Amino acid sequence: MLPLRYSLGNLAARRTRTLLTVAVIALVVIATTLFGSLVSSLRRTLVGTGDERNLIVLRKGATNDGSSVIPLEAFQSLRFFEGIARDAAGNPLASPELVVQPFFRTAEGGRENVLVRGVEAVALQVHDEVAIVEGRMFQPSSGEAIVGSGVAGRYVGARVGDTLPFGRGHWKVVGRFDSNGSSFESEVWVDVRELAADAKRTIPYSGLRVRAADGADMDALARRIDADPRYALEALPEPAYYEKQAESANSLYFIVIGLAVLAGIGAAFGATNTLYAAVQSRRAEIGTLRALGFSRTAIVVSFLIESLAIAFGGFAVGAALAALLGRLVSYWLGGIAFGAATFTTNVIQLRVGASDLAAALALALVIGLAGGLAPAAHAARMRPIEALRRA
Repeated sequence: MLPLRYSLGNLAARRTRTLLTVAVIALVVIATTLFGSLVSSLRRTLVGTGDERNLIVLRKGATNDGSSVIPLEAFQSLRFFEGIARDAAGNPLASPELVVQPFFRTAEGGRENVLVRGVEAVALQVHDEVAIVEGRMFQPSSGEAIVGSGVAGRYVGARVGDTLPFGRGHWKVVGRFDSNGSSFESEVWVDVRELAADAKRTIPYSGLRVRAADGADMDALARRIDADPRYALEALPEPAYYEKQAESANSLYFIVIGLAVLAGIGAAFGATNTLYAAVQSRRAEIGTLRALGFSRTAIVVSFLIESLAIAFGGFAVGAALAALLGRLVSYWLGGIAFGAATFTTNVIQLRVGASDLAAALALALVIGLAGGLAPAAHAARMRPIEALRRA
């Protein structure tokens, strides 16, 4: 077999062609990684929302909070069902909630629908992944609001201490919360009764979140809610609800795969062209190697090593630039806006993950193999005398 430094030395000796091919592959890696991280970040945001111990209760047939209504009588009845957890004071951990979708003004002057959720104090116990990281919780009936971290950096008036206009009033922002990157960070929370009055909602709630007691049969509790003939409600685990919302990312996922395949085909042709040119310019060298007794297999392996080294170099450059670009885009734009099933805007942070880089690496190596295999086979088929005569 030919020594490794022979293959790598050839790349350095033809650095212009090598750098051009590396650049082509790096561009494919950047595009693939950023599109892939967009999809994975969106899915993490949606699928990561919700607690396995919670049930979400909506009107039968409603696909999300925005299309559901639940009367006060239903909440007063359901909150005392057996199997619902209670706090230290014995109060049921049942959070009545109302969502509306007003327009917010972005820093650039645009308008986007944002999900505003009306809640009571019990919501922080039911949604215990939500934590106030700046300021404090709002006081009921005081015109105050708390905002998710995704909202705070994107909209006018959404920072702690600002006054946020939406609906028919102005709300004092008194706190900012995180929720481990979930979609709650794209929401604004206010007092549910104030929000119902502002939105002129005669039926005060969109849905209920209830926490199942430790050891309780969640399926039995859900069946009891579903079977209650008075209110026509249905219950499902909170993670299952948000997983359905994440299905909106599936079409984007297939688009990303298609773009990656098309870009990969183009990059493979570029790598093939570069390596074919290298074969033509190295006829005498290949003929000499064959005359010295190096086998066809050794020639093939040597050219494939060159091709894979180019591919890995393109991946390394592209991955570093993609990670940097992802951070810069999230910083400049205050997150990436994506339309949710509730016709509101989810703000996600573009995070390049290990799975995104693994997919880009696999694509780069496939490009390297596809681009190098045909030139390597062509070089190996050369007869030593013919190669030396044509040189």
